[in-house]
Amino acid sequence: MNDYVTILENHFEVEFYDCCELAEIDLSDYTEDKIHRQFTNGGIDRAVKALLDKEKDTINVLGFSIGGLIAWKAILGGLKAESLTAISSTRLRYEDKRPECTINLFYAENDLYKPLEDWFHTLNIEMNLYKEKEHDFYTKKEIAIEVSNILVQELMN
Repeated sequence: MNDYVTILENHFEVEFYDCCELAEIDLSDYTEDKIHRQFTNGGIDRAVKALLDKEKDTINVLGFSIGGLIAWKAILGGLKAESLTAISSTRLRYEDKRPECTINLFYAENDLYKPLEDWFHTLNIEMNLYKEKEHDFYTKKEIAIEVSNILVQELMN
């Protein structure tokens, strides 16, 4: 995340939220499966509520994985957002209502859980695929630089 913040803080006021903290996730047993279950068993809803409680102004959101879903649901729940950029937010594939803001979604071509092409068409959202990449492609410095520069260009115009 530092690679994103380093670039974005030169252009925007950056506020970082840890989804596990927003969702009150118990990290004492830090396995992907147990954390995932906590999110799907009430954690997502807690995180959405916490985000709505914390943010009252109009913002631009950059969310990664489950963070993109939390932001999406928060915007649908009243979070004032000018834009949402979500990277590897695979659980969005279950959503059928689109937030009313600019949306940029980035996925890895080889991520088996990314939304299908029809989902993008139905919600009128452009599909941005990174060829030959896996779910965690956004953790690479070169991707952070590329996505951050895209955001700066789009949001500063």
